[in-house]
Amino acid sequence: MSPGAQRTPPGTPFTPLDFQLVLLRRMADHNPDLVDGARHRLGVSAAGMREANRRWQAMARAPRGRSAAARYRSVLGAPESVVTRRVGDLECEARLWPVPLWPGLRFEVLLAPNGAVWNEWLVRAPGTPGPEPATLDDLAPWSCTVDEVARAFAPARPLEGSAPTRWGLAFTAPDADGRLQDCVAEFTWGLLQRTAVRGPAARPGA
Repeated sequence: MSPGAQRTPPGTPFTPLDFQLVLLRRMADHNPDLVDGARHRLGVSAAGMREANRRWQAMARAPRGRSAAARYRSVLGAPESVVTRRVGDLECEARLWPVPLWPGLRFEVLLAPNGAVWNEWLVRAPGTPGPEPATLDDLAPWSCTVDEVARAFAPARPLEGSAPTRWGLAFTAPDADGRLQDCVAEFTWGLLQRTAVRGPAARPGA
């Protein structure tokens, strides 16, 4: 531990505020300034954010800890809504919780029919209008979810993330001058973190 940092006393509840810090900790590698601003709005120090992440990881790795689904419910409470989602031939349960840092988003946990957690990320809140990016200039950090970028620039190709809770998309999008570019977008917890241009898109038949 860093000098002056203090461990949370044993038995201290892990709260929805702590969970927001976990989300931010994973995003700090890409957008430290945005994370610092969000952390200040929550009134938490950088050390406090790291401690929340440490506690979350300890809970997740505990040999006799709760299942992932039970852990989310214990920390976040009853879901705001529960909906059925079809994934291939299977009907899955999606549980959604509000995230005060991002009022227009919800944290979604997707459960397989056997109760195992298949996916966990931020999505647009049901009934909330989402962005409709049309060019690369519209893809600001934290502005879009994975689904929103994939729909806007279809067909997008999923890419393996560089770490747990990270995803990538490869797609073609116009720049500000209308020139098509091959791009890669990176997401953490389902929220856009950064977009990189690989180069001009190949012309059909070229």
